[in-house]
Parts: sequence; C-alpha cells; structure tokens
Amino acid sequence: MNQIVNKSIKLTTTLLILMSCLFTYAQNTQEFKGRILDKNTNKPLALADLTVTKSNISTVSNSEGEFSLKVPENLINNSAVVSYLGYQKLEFKLLDLKTNMTIYLEQAPTVLAEIDLVTPQDAAELVKKTFALKGDNYFNETIFMTGFYRETIKKRNRNASLSEAVVTIKKQSYTTNKSDDITLIKARKNTNYARLDTLALKLQGGPFSSLYTDVIKYPKFIFSNNTMANYDFTFGRTTQIDNKLVYVVNFIQKKTISSPMYYGTLYIDVKTSALTSASYNLNVENREEAGKLFVRKKPLTATVYPTEASYRVNYRTKDGKWYFGYSNIILTFKVNWKNRWFNSKYTLQSEMAITDWEINENTVKTKTQKLRPNSILQNKASGFSDPDFWGAYNIIEPEKSIENAINKISKQLKKE
Repeated sequence: MNQIVNKSIKLTTTLLILMSCLFTYAQNTQEFKGRILDKNTNKPLALADLTVTKSNISTVSNSEGEFSLKVPENLINNSAVVSYLGYQKLEFKLLDLKTNMTIYLEQAPTVLAEIDLVTPQDAAELVKKTFALKGDNYFNETIFMTGFYRETIKKRNRNASLSEAVVTIKKQSYTTNKSDDITLIKARKNTNYARLDTLALKLQGGPFSSLYTDVIKYPKFIFSNNTMANYDFTFGRTTQIDNKLVYVVNFIQKKTISSPMYYGTLYIDVKTSALTSASYNLNVENREEAGKLFVRKKPLTATVYPTEASYRVNYRTKDGKWYFGYSNIILTFKVNWKNRWFNSKYTLQSEMAITDWEINENTVKTKTQKLRPNSILQNKASGFSDPDFWGAYNIIEPEKSIENAINKISKQLKKE
C-alpha cells in the first residue's frame, strides 16, 4: 500500500513540476509562425533571414518558406526584419503575425541603382580585397552563439537518419587563426541502420562541417593563398540584400587545373567589400579524385564517388560588423559494390542557423558536452517523443518531409 502511495506522490510531484515548467515557458516566451512568399508569384522564399529588432534573436525560413520564432515576453512589442537576396528588406511588428501569418517580399529594383554604380575592373582583385578587409568588416572579438543544427541522410528517397541539436559556438575573432569551439546543449538522433551500410555512416559530417563553410574564417578550404590563382573570376549582374547593393562575382577553376576544385558565386557588399553570402559546388567530374576528398578508407570491393557537393553560407550584420549566420550542405554519393547488381545512392543534407549570440560568455545558457571537430551526434531517439523538446530554443521549422519523419519516429517509440 505504501508503495502505491509513494508512486502516487511521485507522479503528482512530477506532474506539478511539468505543469510549472510549461507555465514558466508559456509565460517567458511567445512563438510566432508564418510563411514568406514572393509578392508577385507567391513562390515560397527559402532561407530568408528573420531578426528581432533590438536583439540578436533570429531564424531562417525553411525550404517551404515557413518559419517559427520564439521571442521573450519582454520583446514581443518589437519589430522583426526580413531580408532575402534580391528582395527589398521588410520590417513589421511581431504582433502583426497574430492576425496575418503570410509575409510578402518585393523584388528589389536594382536596375535603377546600377546607373550610379562603378564596377571594379578586376573581379579577382575585389575578392582579394574582401579577404584583406575581414578585420574591418567582421567581428574582431570572440562571441558566443546559440545555433540549431539539423542533419538528414536519405537512401534514395527514403529517410535513413535524422539528427538535430542545439549548440553553443565559441566563435573566434575573424582576425585570429584560432578555430571555433562547439558545445552540445541538447540533441536527438534516430538512425535506421538497416538502410545504411558502413560507408554511408562515414559520410556523416557533424556540426563542425557547417562552420567550415564560413569561407571568411576558413579560407584554406577553398581560397587559400596557394589556390586563389587557380580560379577565374567574372562579374555577374548586381543585386541587393538588406536594401544594399551587392556585387555578384562568379568563379570557376581554370581549365588547366585537373584536380577537383570549386565553382560558384560570391555576393560582395558594394560599399564595404564584405562577403554577404556565398554558394559554391565542388567539381565532381573526376569521380575518383573527388571521392578521395570524402572517404579516405573503404573496402576494395566498393567504389564511392560524389555526384553533388553543394555549399551555402550566409552572413548577417550588426552595428556595421558581419558574422556567420547560416550554412547549408548537400552531398550526394553513389556506392557501387563489386558483387551487387544495384548501386546505393545516399544524400546527406545538413544546415545550421545561428539563433542568438552574446559577447559575454557568462550569459550563455548551460553547456553539457564539448564536441571534437570530427564528432558526430550519437543516437538518442527519446527526444522525438516530446513535442516540447526544444523548449524556448529557436529552431529551423521542419519542412513536411522532416515532420513526417519525426512523426514516424515518435510512433515507433510509442510502440516500443
């Protein structure tokens, strides 16, 4: 009888604590949801930046233009700013999202602005200037960021692995050679090992892979002093972001270079020569050499090569200084086994969005586990059964395919 009473007391206490936590969460933050569309075409605008004014709180829209934004109660009367490359910046009251959850952006009329624009003669020299001025244009002190990381692996079109995490990033000054640090706050991961062979598991990148897309902080991966001369740089048509003119610089490896290098586009602020964003791809025409960049060791009976390796990095600005804000990586591989009729195709996609940052380390929320650069997240599926797992942390709103995957994992956990 005493055991039953004790269990009842424990259950009641647990429920009271849970209700208290939920009440505190509801009291302290409000969540706003919405969708960002092109005003003329109704096309969803993926990876649009949303930032709460008078704060460092931010998020990005997903591939379907949808977003969620959790804001402390003391900031709900603030405005939010939405910016997107090639579109006019839009500012609106957060509380307006209570009645109208659709945000329309208008394309920026850059043609008029280009009349007074004098384009530099040499695109390569502009790129060199961008890197030379990183001490002036980017944060030159250590800042402590909160970020959300998501990684998915698909075998053909079927989900095989889903990892999500909230992390703290010790982002070192852009003027130092010190590498960034990542500390895990909370995470969840589910992997269907029946769909992944050992080679596919080796392709997992982990949160550090997202940071390495920051070409200003880590130029050695793409634009080192030794490799800059191996590219041809040309100007594209000027565009806008945040109502500021942006040079468009395209680059591709010289035809005389046979080893795999990159091609893509740099978006450089006209006034300051700061890199505002970059999208680039690895040249995967040479399958064997491209494959060596990703898989160092493999069975002799397997051939592994990438068919796509695309990268994107976006920067944000605060008080005239730019900083890393978002990155996205898509890697597609084919694995051919000697004695099998069919090959395996895997697509790994990872992204990281910075959702808040502080200069004072003491204001950073509790940390639990420091990650190594080669760390991958460990399997921990239980978090998928908790609809409030992330609490007050901002995340990238999951698109429908990820929502479906989360629902399937949750149902499976309930059966177990």
